[in-house]
Amino acid sequence: MKPTGVMAREMHAASAADGGWAARKDTEPAVSKSTAGGLTRRSLLKRLAGGGLALGAGLGLPGIARAEETAAPKQATKGRVKQSVIYWCYKPMTVPELATQAAGMGLKSVELVTPEYWPGLKALGLICAMAPSHGFAKGFAQRSEHEECLRLLHQRIDDCAAAGFPNVITFSGYRRGLSNEIALANMVDGLKQIVGYAEKQRVNLCLEVLNSRVHVEMKGHPDYFCDHVETAIEVCRRVGSDRLKLLFDIYHVQIMQGDLITRIRQYHPYIAHYHTGGNPGRNEIDETQEIGYPAIMRAIVDTGYQGYVGQEFIPTRDKMTSLRQAVKLCDV
Repeated sequence: MKPTGVMAREMHAASAADGGWAARKDTEPAVSKSTAGGLTRRSLLKRLAGGGLALGAGLGLPGIARAEETAAPKQATKGRVKQSVIYWCYKPMTVPELATQAAGMGLKSVELVTPEYWPGLKALGLICAMAPSHGFAKGFAQRSEHEECLRLLHQRIDDCAAAGFPNVITFSGYRRGLSNEIALANMVDGLKQIVGYAEKQRVNLCLEVLNSRVHVEMKGHPDYFCDHVETAIEVCRRVGSDRLKLLFDIYHVQIMQGDLITRIRQYHPYIAHYHTGGNPGRNEIDETQEIGYPAIMRAIVDTGYQGYVGQEFIPTRDKMTSLRQAVKLCDV
């Protein structure tokens, strides 16, 4: 079926409407900015514990001091894989709720949330390892969509540079009848207009590979142009910048091509970020699906990868139980 604007990933990125930190901007205490930049998570928790509930509520971190005392042991402890979590999969949780849980598990990031949430993430010792921009329904395969994509990417590159965050997501969009060569040329022309700015600001543009086979909302994207790793790699080669890399979504690549470890080993110099998901179904990454995640994580580590791995599966059971299991599984 034809994706709509509601189905595009930017519609799943967090906004002030979820009642989290951003909704409290007008009441956020002045300490929040310095907290994000100058306190560790532990010192923040101590201050919250000693300063009463008012400060905790103002930061959008309800019950965080009590949670520190009763939290289960961290699932990510080995430090070889820096794990992250993608917000849209865990709605209706708010960003503060998910971020607090993620920090307690030992994760390093909450992804695809807009900049108004970033001071709150920093207060918990987290980052946004992949910033949102334009959604997947629009992209550089279509020249008519370049202007909007470039505008949004320019702004988000600035946001990431100011925050010290590494990556901004970008997409090819849909081919809509274009030949491979025309769509490829359009992508190269469009991305060359922004990649120099990304170089200047030291921020990566991450082109995501999505599957075009599955006709289920947020599980597949029929007619998506960059549906094969090699297509996205060719875009990167022709643009010729170290600041244009791949977002290698393991779930999507498994559906389209498989041979995951071989491709990771072959193309790792082009990969700036990874996402997970169980196949079939884009659900939990445990024994209910076909992808061997511990072996894949070990292969990623063996390439010398220093970036982040984002958990982007849709839980079918208790969300935090499933996330804890996934984090432990990937902590190789």
